[in-house]
Amino acid sequence: MTRAVVFAYHNVGVRSLKVLLAHGVRIELVVTHEDNPDENIWFGSVAQLCRDYDIPFITPTDPNVPDVEARIAALAPDFVFSFYYRHMLKAPILAAPSRGAFNLHGSLLPKYRGRVPVNWAVIHGETETGVSLHVMNIKPDNGAIVDQFAVPILPDDTAHDVFDKVAVAGELCLNRALPQLIAGTATLTPQDLSQGGYFGGRKMEDGRIDWQQSALQLHNLVRAVTHPYPGAFSDTPRGRLTLWRTRRIDNAPSCPDTAASVLWAASDKLWLRCADGGLLRILAADLDGTPLTSGALNAPLEF
Repeated sequence: MTRAVVFAYHNVGVRSLKVLLAHGVRIELVVTHEDNPDENIWFGSVAQLCRDYDIPFITPTDPNVPDVEARIAALAPDFVFSFYYRHMLKAPILAAPSRGAFNLHGSLLPKYRGRVPVNWAVIHGETETGVSLHVMNIKPDNGAIVDQFAVPILPDDTAHDVFDKVAVAGELCLNRALPQLIAGTATLTPQDLSQGGYFGGRKMEDGRIDWQQSALQLHNLVRAVTHPYPGAFSDTPRGRLTLWRTRRIDNAPSCPDTAASVLWAASDKLWLRCADGGLLRILAADLDGTPLTSGALNAPLEF
């Protein structure tokens, strides 16, 4: 029987663990995270899955410590897998499995190596992303690729929409590749790292709107950081404006006569003209903590 130690979190972790179980892999131990009470937990629980399936699990603050490393080494697994686990694994853990350590990453490597790849892909207006199952080594996301599975990013998809697709793509990719890994027949393709870049994590402040951006750039930011993320925002004399949903349009009624970027109400709708002259319809927004409607915006806001 194939035996594995799995580092997992999030929806991708839940789905991927179920794939391993479906293929008869004996999961000796799962390492996951304690949920952060300050984080919006909108995703599935790996810990609960482990309880449901009677799989031993631990939630160390740092997995790269002697007692965790020794426990994994003593289990002598065939494989170590990482499915959306948030910490890098160091050499002692990567050396523990006899048949290799593999990670499922949420992009088409070598593009978008590093943190929050789905959000970055949406911000940059990509029309496609996906998942990559690859060899883990001590450098992030640069090991040889076992398999990839692509998904489209539609023009109005939010990061949440895309992540839902990526979670399913991860399941499909792992389900397709796992038999070859178990049989020892998988093909490993080295990455050409010159064809992609590394991206870091994002903070709430990274959602602050730069009013010199084009309508397309702003639309991409909004859909990349909308719910369940903190949103695209700007501080105004009337309070903080947060844009949650936008749609690119070609024409808008009664545009104010100003050279600035401007938000205004007309025909019972909200409209925004950006620095490049491009237009957005505002489908959902808050102002000073209250949902913004066309009736509540009694004068245009200039930026």
